[in-house]
Order: sequence, then C-alpha cells, then structure tokens
Amino acid sequence: MTGLLWEYDGYDPAEERLRESLCTMGNGRFATRGALPECAADAVHYPGTYAAGCYNRLTSDIAGRRVENEDMVNLPNWLPLRFRPAGRDWLTPDTAPVSEHHLALHLDPGVLERRTRYRLGNGGTLLVRQLRLVHMADPYLAALRTDFTAEGCTAELDVEAALDGSVTNSGVARYRDLDDRHLTHAEAGGAAPGTMWLRCRTRTSDIVIGLASRLAADVPVADAHEARRAVQRLRLSLTPGRTVTVDKTVALHTSHDPAISDPLRAAVDRVTAAPAFDDLLESHSTAWEQLWRRAELDIPGDPGRILRLHLFHMLQTLSPHTTDLDVGVPARGLHGEAYRGHVFWDELFVLPYLNLHLPEVSRALLHYRHRRLDAACHAAREAGLRGALYPWQSGSDGREETQELHVNPRSGHWLPDHSRLQRHVGSAVAYNVWQYCEASGDTDFLYTEGAEMLLLIARFWADSARYDEHLGRHRIRGVVGPDEYHDGYPGAPEPGLDDNAYTNVTAAWVLSRTLDLLRALPEPRRRELVEGTGLEQDELARWEEVSRTLHVPFHDGVISQFDGYGDLAELDWHGYRARYGDIRRLDRILEAEGDTVNRYKASKQADVLMLGYLFSPAELQALFAQLGHRLDEDTWSATVDHYLHRTTHGSTLSGVVHGWILARARRTDAWGFVQEALRGDIADVQGGTTGEGIHLGAMAGTLDLVQRCLTGLETREGMLWLDPVPLPELSSYGFSLRYRGHWGVHLRLRSGLLEATMPTSSGSTPIDLRLPDRVVRVGPGERVRMRLPD
Repeated sequence: MTGLLWEYDGYDPAEERLRESLCTMGNGRFATRGALPECAADAVHYPGTYAAGCYNRLTSDIAGRRVENEDMVNLPNWLPLRFRPAGRDWLTPDTAPVSEHHLALHLDPGVLERRTRYRLGNGGTLLVRQLRLVHMADPYLAALRTDFTAEGCTAELDVEAALDGSVTNSGVARYRDLDDRHLTHAEAGGAAPGTMWLRCRTRTSDIVIGLASRLAADVPVADAHEARRAVQRLRLSLTPGRTVTVDKTVALHTSHDPAISDPLRAAVDRVTAAPAFDDLLESHSTAWEQLWRRAELDIPGDPGRILRLHLFHMLQTLSPHTTDLDVGVPARGLHGEAYRGHVFWDELFVLPYLNLHLPEVSRALLHYRHRRLDAACHAAREAGLRGALYPWQSGSDGREETQELHVNPRSGHWLPDHSRLQRHVGSAVAYNVWQYCEASGDTDFLYTEGAEMLLLIARFWADSARYDEHLGRHRIRGVVGPDEYHDGYPGAPEPGLDDNAYTNVTAAWVLSRTLDLLRALPEPRRRELVEGTGLEQDELARWEEVSRTLHVPFHDGVISQFDGYGDLAELDWHGYRARYGDIRRLDRILEAEGDTVNRYKASKQADVLMLGYLFSPAELQALFAQLGHRLDEDTWSATVDHYLHRTTHGSTLSGVVHGWILARARRTDAWGFVQEALRGDIADVQGGTTGEGIHLGAMAGTLDLVQRCLTGLETREGMLWLDPVPLPELSSYGFSLRYRGHWGVHLRLRSGLLEATMPTSSGSTPIDLRLPDRVVRVGPGERVRMRLPD
C-alpha cells in the first residue's frame, strides 16, 4: 500500500489508549477502536465498537440520588483473535516479550496495519501482521486479515476467534460509578461451516444487535461457544519462513437498519455473501479514493499530514452513509465513550466544512435537529416559554441529556451540573441551517424544515427577552455562555448569568435572519408557516424590536462576557501557573481548593470571541450597530487582548477559535494557537482525554481554518467571497469544494496569487468570486489567476 501513513513504533502501555482512538476505523455507520485483537479490555486496552445513533438509558445511584444517563452503547466486540503456542499462555504484548511492534494507519485506502514480533524462546520468533478495515463501500462489513510467520523455528499455534457480548461501557474512568451494562440477552451459535453469530439487545432502548463472523483458513475450524461469546478455534502448523493466513470477516446489523426484518438473519446472510478479503480491500479502497477526491486537500509539510489525519477521522464519523441515518454530530466521534456519545453544538465547527464537500451529509445532520423540533418545543413549554429550546446535550430522542451531577476527578466531589443552561445551542442550529443553505443553494430545505426551525428558535429568543425599564433594553437572564466556567454569580442561590454577550448577539442575529427569510418566502409557503405556528403581525414587530434592543454589556472599553463580569476579581495567574503548571481545568483546581471560578475573570475557552469566529468583521460591526453600539477595530482588538490573557484553553476548540481570530487580525501570535489546535489530539494536550475519543469539532475546525479563515471564504448573496490573509507558516495550500451544484471547484493560494479552477463538467453556469477590490467570474473549464493586494 502507498500513500500517507500515520505510524507508531514500539509498544508503550501508557500510550495505548491514545493510539486506539487515533487508529479507530469507521465508515460513518459504525467504528471500531484500534485495539489489539489479542487483548481484552483492561487498564491498558479498550476495544470498543460504536454504531451511530445506538443509545441506551440506565439509572444509577450517585451521591444519594438516582441519576439517569443515556449512553452511546459499546456494542459486542468483533475483534477478538488471540493465539498461543500449543500448551502455553495466550500471547499479548503485556505478557510476552516483544522484539518489534509497529502500527501504520494507511490514510488513503483506510486500512490499519500492525506488525508484532513475539519472542518464543529457543531463538525463534512469531511475526504477526494484520490488516484491518471497516468497509466504506458496504457499511455493514468489517474485516481482519492475520498473517502468522514462524521465524527460526517450527510451532503449533492455537488460534481463537470470538464475538464477545460480555462488554460494558467502561472506557471513561470518571463514569465508573455509573451502571455500565447496556447489553442483555446475549446468545451465540453457528451457521454454515466457519460462520458464527451473536445476538443481543440493549436493556431499555431494546435495540437488537446481530453480529456474524466468517473465519477463513486452510485448516478446520471448530465451534466452542461460551456464555455471551461466540467462539471458534483452530490449530496452525507453522514451519520456518512460511506464512499462514487467517481472515475474519464480520457483518453488523441492528434493528435500526432499513430494509431488514431480523438483524441476526441480515448479518448472517451478509457475511455469507461477502467477498474474500482481497476483493473487500479493493472495493473499500475504491470507496475511500472517491471520498478523498470529494474532499481534496493539498497542504505541504507536517501541518498537511495532521490535517489529512483530521479529515480521515471526520469522514469515518460522518460519511455519505450518514445520510441514511437519524444521527447528529457526536462530539467525540465514534471513537470512544467520553461525553457518552452525545450531540452538543460541535456541528457549528463541523458543518461549515461539510457544506462545501458533502452537503447531503450536512442536510442529514440538520434533519436530525428538525426531527427533534417537537421535543425542543416541549422543552420550551416546560420552561414557561414559547418556541423551541434545543438541549445542550442530545441523544436518541431530543430530550435534555446533560447530566445533573458531574464528578471533579481532582477532588472526588460530585457537583451540580448547570451546563444545560447553555441555551445558545439553538442559535448554533439556526446558524447551521443558514450557512448550509447559503453554500448549497438548497431553497427547498430553507423554505420548509429550515424555516420551521428558524421561526421557532427566533420565537424562543423573543419570548426569553424581558424589557428592563431602567436600561431601556431587553435582557436574557439565567443562561450559561460557551465559556462554561461561569455558571452563576458568586454566592447567588440560583445558577445562571444575565446578558451573556454571545447569547444575546447571536439571538439578535437569529431574529434578523428569520425576519429576512419570512419576507423572502413565497407567499403560499409563508401562509402555511403563519397558519401552522399561529404567527401574528404584532409578534413580528416584537421580534424586530428585540433584535435591536438586546442588552450587550461593556466594561473598561471591552465587551463584557456577561453583565457583572467586570466586577469579578482578577486571578493570580502567575501564582497558579507556578503552583500547578497546567491550569487548563482551572475550575477543577479551584473547586478542590474550596474556591470557585465564578469569582474570577477567567474563561475556559472563547466566549465573547466566538462572535469573531462566526461573523466576518463587517457582519459583526453591522450586528453591533443594529444593537446600538459602535464596534470599531480598536474596541474589538482590546476585547481580543482582554480575553486572550484570561483564558486557560481548557477545551480543544479554544485553539481553533483563537487561531482563527488572530489569523484574521493578521497577528503574529496566530500560529501558536493554530499549532495547539493541530496538536490537540495527536499530542493529547488535554491530558488523557483523547484516549476516551477524539475531539471531532476541533479536528473539523482545523480543516475549516484553512478552508474559510485563511481564504476569508464566505458563501452569501449567491457568491463566493474571498479575502485571504497571510499566515507565513501556511503560505501555500489548495483544496477542492462543491458549491451550489458545482463539483470540483479548486482554489489554490501561493506567493500572493489566488488561482480558481472550474472543471468543464461542473455545471453550465459560472461562479462569481467576490474579492475586496473586484468581482471575478469563473466559468466551466476556466482557470483564473488573481494577484492579491499586499
């Protein structure tokens, strides 16, 4: 195999969880961590397989309370394939001497290769080489090829393959006080010769899982099934230098799948009909080749390697197969159990990239939100408000999944969790609808499901706003902003903050865009919406008023994160860094000291500065002018500096946003934050969290940083707007995109020159490129080179 590799040399138990996450293989429907097939789950290894949208709800007794949590379920483990010299112990890198261990993730064909040499004694070694894939063309298949070679000896080798239904959700240490047994009624058996199966179901959501495996070898295969495990065994006679191959092909179905009646029957039928490994590898590689063409990315050097890895993991989580599913964007991918597989606001960082490469996937992800619009309306009613209140954490059915308690691993205390007050997630949904429709030109979606979501989110914000006679402005009280550190005022009996600037400004944007959309709708569709929602003219007048009078607090000449922020104490930053070193999770440090971060001007991640991530300078200035404020360059620059010096970057998203803001401002310190974002998962900068699952929003954000930040690319008014900024460390790059039905539009920037190419077959209409000083039209089959101003 050729192409880009991501490699690890040597066996290091301390690094194993990180490697398993970064070597996960998936196809958008399900994914399997890169654990070694001969190793069971323990303190070092954690094999896990997760299907998108497969959740289960359990209740646990925690700190004297009954706590309910819904988790993405760790499905039966299809990987197990262990081996040993006859009569001896099973070989693993933890129990037997290893002279060589190498992992190679082949990004282009989507294949994980491992090579391990076990020392057998008497000068002999056993070379184990494996190729693993989760099939990108047939999203129900996975396969594992194992080559055994005896070197300098002969050996009788016992091999055992299994499907393990005894697995639990135990991949995150801080969740281990919670009930973790999500699977029940596991049954195992055999079908045709060499084929075994396992069936089980989730305990409360009652999802049936059917798993079938076909083992191919040149020796007889015997069944030896156990409780909750389907098992096959065989014995290989190895002679020096001769390689013996065992192929394991697996089919996974659940009762969520379309066009089947019985998941087990579907899995057995599929694995029986599946081609041999070589043919599977060929069709899988072809599917990946097609995906790479649609998401072409050409960036030199180490940043290019990392970005390619990020793109690989995004496509494994959200692929064309996602369009057939009812799923959202899991914050940690399909790579582990952190955040319980829940859907937060990370689509805000993911969809802008997908919109210009796989818009059909973006649309499917927005359908996930629309299907849960009724649940959002119910949540708003429960809060005494009209409109739609989307949950901060979402799972299977759209109810609020945010935990009521969370544990501080530093102190061991279980604490109230008020992050469900991050109601700004509704603005993220509205923003994603608008951006998708601008990039794709999908007016059908905008006028139907999109309009319904925008209208009901706007209604929620208007109903949340209360007029303050003293200020002469509307206020939104009792919320939490993106920062997440601050969830209340010091000493206050109730959680929540007033007039979070990000929340109020994005609410004003939602109201304005919804009013624009209502004016643009065809009259018949507008009438349907009005009739269906009971919308009246005086309500629209209130929306207009609220969109212009929401309160945005300021202090010391900068935008305040929330009302009263300027009255908080300054933290002894130097002292805390000297005492603790890494203070990314300052909230946990202070709580363990008996203090609270609510007392200080300190942020976990970008909050006010998120406004500069979502909106161009011109858009942001117009929004503030609409709200009665002049946001000049000096005020914004002072605001950036204020929060830059008071942010701990306790989230991988923080590097993305700060790198974006500083790059657009042409600041020399931008590259440090870009590097932080690039290294977020590969270096596990958050201290052990990547082993629990990748940070999908941050990975996608780095891709979008090249695609939209450095190019200044915006999709609005039917044009591609471009305003590139120089970043010396990334001065040459190119990528393809898909814009409003035009496939394969290619942009390349180098040496102050921007080149745009449209394939001959890319539609019949030209594209208008809007630069700061001119508009350039590019037609099918044309290549245009534009010199950029200094």
